[in-house]
Amino acid sequence: MKKVLIACEYSGIVRDEFLKKGFDAYSCDILDCESQYNQDSKRHFKCDVLEILDQEWDLMVAHPPCTHLSVSGARWFTEGKKPMYLRDEAIDFVKKLMDAPIEHIAIENPVSVISSYIRKSDQMINPYQFGHKEYKRTCLWLKNLPKLIETNNVKEETDKLHPKDKHRIWWIGGGKGKERSKFYPGIAKAMANQWGDHILKGMEI
Repeated sequence: MKKVLIACEYSGIVRDEFLKKGFDAYSCDILDCESQYNQDSKRHFKCDVLEILDQEWDLMVAHPPCTHLSVSGARWFTEGKKPMYLRDEAIDFVKKLMDAPIEHIAIENPVSVISSYIRKSDQMINPYQFGHKEYKRTCLWLKNLPKLIETNNVKEETDKLHPKDKHRIWWIGGGKGKERSKFYPGIAKAMANQWGDHILKGMEI
């Protein structure tokens, strides 16, 4: 059974989709898992993910915190309102995830400085491509994985919404980091179906 690690995830949204597909999937975060699906605590590592990268994973999907990586917050560093070492540490963390001894890796983040400090993303997607009536440009850095294929494009319906709805993430406001970082189930399902099938096909070759 293929082992899957969902790094920097406490919601269990992506992990649970891989579990439904029959993978030996685990999540890891410094926070407790909040998933209502499969309450088995053995499916969640509460620790620094760097401590478990060498446990013979076949696939890792990582969601590194975007607080110090997002392009939208870059001015806080250039204006001296945040110490530069915080961004340096965040970039170094992403590098360590990318260099992990894992055959298949996907790093997910909003538009960020990863593209300029490490390498450009392999793909950019939006929630509306996967059934969510919302805009939020999301970048994917891929290793030995195919680009995601959209599953349910609702852009036409999304464009008819009030800006507050189709750009919901902009209106949530500060102090609600958990809600802002919550991942989209439609994209999670696409990851499990498409990337899961990809690594299983690799077993047949």
